[in-house]
Amino acid sequence: MKDSFAELVDLLKIHELTISTCESITGGMVASMLVEVPGASKVFKGGLITYTNEIKVKLANVKSSTLEKFGAISRETVVEMATNTAEKFRTDICIAVSGNAGPLPDENKPVGLVYVGICIIDKIYVYEFNAKSTNRNDIRIETVAFIFEETIKLIKKMTKN
Repeated sequence: MKDSFAELVDLLKIHELTISTCESITGGMVASMLVEVPGASKVFKGGLITYTNEIKVKLANVKSSTLEKFGAISRETVVEMATNTAEKFRTDICIAVSGNAGPLPDENKPVGLVYVGICIIDKIYVYEFNAKSTNRNDIRIETVAFIFEETIKLIKKMTKN
């Protein structure tokens, strides 16, 4: 996985793109992996850890009605997390993630279900990801690996690299 976050930072630098994060299930792990790469400060503006619904509303400007209707673990929530955070940080890319790391189902959604929203220059891509593991930390690690892989693919597709 380490190669993927170095590759992501390099791609961002090459294409002069900036990135931000809005994390729930991963608890800041995406941001942490980004800043492990020397020179990440040239591309990473910052991130939000919005672990509770209250903070999703206050910091990521997710509508209470979205959370009530669809839940925190939903496509609709990560769309709002990603677009609002990209706007707040004024970044070209924002990665948002929410899901259930367990140990029990939450919102009637299974352990390992994750939604990822990647906003790239006003276009949003949403993924439903089902972790293979049932271990809480392994689910988070799988999720971060998935996020980096998909973000790299999107940047390469967008820049034709």
